[in-house]
Amino acid sequence: MMVTGLGCSTFDSAPAFLNDPGPNDFDCLITDVRMPGMSGIDLLERMRTGGSDMPVIMLTSVLDSNTRARALELGAQAWLTKPVADDALLDQLKTAIGAEDWPDEPGR
Repeated sequence: MMVTGLGCSTFDSAPAFLNDPGPNDFDCLITDVRMPGMSGIDLLERMRTGGSDMPVIMLTSVLDSNTRARALELGAQAWLTKPVADDALLDQLKTAIGAEDWPDEPGR
């Protein structure tokens, strides 16, 4: 992300993200589906029930159509299967945050 000129923050866990005092300050969340403690699906559900409409891009190595359907039902922006091509992730991120907010793309 930093190569694109976008700032990013990382969190050790889904609860750490949810407990951050300013999670609504982010333009988009990129999360894995399978994480210890709280899954990406549970995180997305907590965000939605809490009123957040932040775009969420889900990454996974799991080919589970039920989980994918649930993520999309909860409003996930995208469901990307690992390994994820850089361009595919950047295209989804660009859509999520809006092209007008995208920094100049050096070398593209």
